[in-house]
Amino acid sequence: MVTVELKGLHIVKAKGRTYYYAWRGGPRIKAEPGTPAFQKAYAEAVESVRVPDETCFSALVIAYKHSDEYKKLADSTKRNWSGWLDRIDEHFGALRIKNFDRPDHIRPRIRKWRGNYAATPRAADYGMQVLSRVLSYAVDPLAKIAMNPCEGIGRLYSANRAAIIWEAADMAQVLAACSTEAKLAVQLAALTGLRAGDLFRLAWSHVGENAIVMTTGKSRHQREVVVPIYGELRELLDEIPKRSPVVLTNSRKAPWTVNGFASVFNKAKTDAKLDERDLHFHDLRGTAATKFYRAGLDKRVIAEILGWEEDHVDKIIRRYVDRNAATEAVIRKLDEARSRTEFVKPAVKPSKTDRLELGAKP
Repeated sequence: MVTVELKGLHIVKAKGRTYYYAWRGGPRIKAEPGTPAFQKAYAEAVESVRVPDETCFSALVIAYKHSDEYKKLADSTKRNWSGWLDRIDEHFGALRIKNFDRPDHIRPRIRKWRGNYAATPRAADYGMQVLSRVLSYAVDPLAKIAMNPCEGIGRLYSANRAAIIWEAADMAQVLAACSTEAKLAVQLAALTGLRAGDLFRLAWSHVGENAIVMTTGKSRHQREVVVPIYGELRELLDEIPKRSPVVLTNSRKAPWTVNGFASVFNKAKTDAKLDERDLHFHDLRGTAATKFYRAGLDKRVIAEILGWEEDHVDKIIRRYVDRNAATEAVIRKLDEARSRTEFVKPAVKPSKTDRLELGAKP
């Protein structure tokens, strides 16, 4: 093995082991010294801090990567976005930033880039989301461009999952294929509507006497969900063993990770022969929303329970609450209105015989 001398490489020896860093205070290089992987890791570390031409789009990508906004993203999000940021930089990096202030000029180029991923519409939209975030950052706080040219460009992927909720039969099938620990997670998701990321970090400290109250990861902990502990939910919480500060644990009595549970859940779904139903774990939120809606809860209350933005309530209800539930809710309200009308009907004028029996004058 040949030891390669790299400029600025920082070597630390501690407790009989040798550690390599790209520079003093820089990122650690975990590859074997002298290997191509080591050289690549070193080059990538150095490249990450190289300052490009400040007038080119690459400067915006690097500025965003080093921003507090990017650092606050969840680790999983950063892993997903990192690859897209590299693709975006590779495609647009050499363009002058001023080109992005000419919507009529740049939008066709953006659409053409998105078209490279049109075969996978969800991926194409995901890439557009990342590009839009960089450009929004360029508008504010960087003030490099006046507006985000991605605004007004529609999405390629659209899916109305209103009819795709976990019905009772579906739940019974998948629960029968789940381990005890996975079964509790599925049931809790269906009863609370919590997103997977929030569900698996739910702690017993979030569970109060009358409600589950916690901030949502999707909102960067700026919004709260408040889930009332109704009878069925209370029974499930009482059933879950308290063997960790976190409510849901796996067979090793350790908290689930989202990816770890996803693997177990997808296998259970396959074993239950539900693959053709195109049911996702996330669709359990729709099941919960439908349950709350059928129970007569106001849309604003459902928004608070699920941590949805209030101005998006109607849109999300239409997307996730199945049409039968909506129809049932309308019928219920009409019946209630009719009952109230019948209750307040004026009394019939008493007959002459009735007046006499009451002692009234004839």
